[in-house]
Amino acid sequence: MRLFTAVLATETNTFSPICIDIRAFEASLYATPGQHPATPTLCSAPLTVGRRVARERGWDLIEGTAAWADPAGLINRKTYETLRDEILDQLTAALPVNGVVLGLHGAMVADGYEDPEGDLLARIRDMVGPDVLVCASLDPHSHLTEKRVKSTDFLVAFKEFPHSDFVDRAEDLWRIAIETLEGRVRPSMSVFDCRMIDVFPTSREPMRSFVDQMFEIEATDPDILSLSVIHGFMAGDVPEMGTKVLAVTNNQPDKGDRLARDLGLELFAKRGTFMAPQMDEKSAVTKALASETGPVVIADVWDNPGGGTAGDATILLRELLDRGVTDAAVGTIWDPVAVQICMAAGEGATIPLRFGAKSAPGTGNPVDGRVEIIRLVRDAQMRFGESLVPFGDSAHIRLSGIDIILNSTRAQGFDPSLFSVMGIDPASRKILVIKSTNHFHAAFSKIASDILYCAAGTPYPNDPAKTDYRRAPENIWPRVADPHGQGIS
Repeated sequence: MRLFTAVLATETNTFSPICIDIRAFEASLYATPGQHPATPTLCSAPLTVGRRVARERGWDLIEGTAAWADPAGLINRKTYETLRDEILDQLTAALPVNGVVLGLHGAMVADGYEDPEGDLLARIRDMVGPDVLVCASLDPHSHLTEKRVKSTDFLVAFKEFPHSDFVDRAEDLWRIAIETLEGRVRPSMSVFDCRMIDVFPTSREPMRSFVDQMFEIEATDPDILSLSVIHGFMAGDVPEMGTKVLAVTNNQPDKGDRLARDLGLELFAKRGTFMAPQMDEKSAVTKALASETGPVVIADVWDNPGGGTAGDATILLRELLDRGVTDAAVGTIWDPVAVQICMAAGEGATIPLRFGAKSAPGTGNPVDGRVEIIRLVRDAQMRFGESLVPFGDSAHIRLSGIDIILNSTRAQGFDPSLFSVMGIDPASRKILVIKSTNHFHAAFSKIASDILYCAAGTPYPNDPAKTDYRRAPENIWPRVADPHGQGIS
């Protein structure tokens, strides 16, 4: 067998002011053929798992480019076309192949392309023809378009949010690919559009039980090769945005259709109950201070760089400063200019510094003060499961007794190593402020005495009923109360 693999991934918040060019990929991951490290990133696990599969089975695996940029706004058209054509040229050189196995995200939007993944997959299908296997993994915060389904044999999405299972789902992707290539199964995809957009953390009910139910069905029904919930991405203003259920069966399309519909309607019936309750910054700090033990983690859920925002909002930090809190650490505030100034001043220096809240309205105001520079780290990284996530040149500063991490590469807070790599013992602080919606939960829950979800400011369009969409479908909840009651099925 001769297989081709490549990775092209990012998540596009079409409301974000931060546009992406090739430098964003180079800052996060840009690996030419054969240069991808042994450790996978979130969307590149199909490549690293594929190396092992090919080695064990004596297959030929031809690696293309692997490119991942941290979520942000619209991708520069030339950047997308250059990366796309780079991968297509590599595939052309590799032909003939028995299969193409890709790592994608699924919420990419580029200037001139509302569905870049669909564009890439359709071009690959045209190149290899109808009889060559084409499959890919997806992040559930994606858009499952008709073009993508039409161009692939099957797709597999992460089940967990936080996405702690990205390697496991790459294993599923390759398992089904092997069985297909060896003639033991014939994948068929069934999709049900739930006509809704919501947030589905699997660290709490009711989504925890729903995902466990999917695992149980996969384990007990030999006809079911894979089940996925495409959560959708509410900050992606595209025509096919929304939550969908994907069932991959062994050539049982009618059964897949029924199962996808049943699961999809079950999700729809629970709409609006999945997300953890949120509080404002004043309530969050008050509750954290009242706790007898620490650390209390306050998640700044809507200034989440993992959702494409800048990660430079200062509203929670301002509340801590105004309340005279000292036993706290904040990670991170994105400000490359402030980091550069700190790097020039050096560790141990005390300097006047203005930082934060430069990207957009609704993020608070820049913070001014004399700060002590505690630690400087070039090319800092934190852990996320089996992967390492860069957050760039970073500075640990102290202002009025609060430890603050300034970073130059936007990244949400995944793991307590975010703090420890900057010289802060996270377990020793009363309050930890991080910018993340839920990916932090798997790691931080192990050290937190409590976790508070805080909605501070408006850096992210988090209410679909009020968001100024221009391209997204009108007939989904909560934009309408009951889309299925309108005869949509």
